[in-house]
Amino acid sequence: MIFPLEELIEYNSNMYEITSAASRRSFQLSMIQDEEIEANEGKVVSLAARQIFTKQIEFRLEA
Repeated sequence: MIFPLEELIEYNSNMYEITSAASRRSFQLSMIQDEEIEANEGKVVSLAARQIFTKQIEFRLEA
């Protein structure tokens, strides 16, 4: 999967929140050199978005 477009289109909550979560998760994945990145053709943001939309990870933004 390149990018979870269906989930993004159907997402009806705070777009800033989900964008921030994907950005932060992408950074985490890059820093730990997660092996799933290679399996996802090196597309870190897509991997992070998929993890968020499939609820593999949970997120919460603190003020």
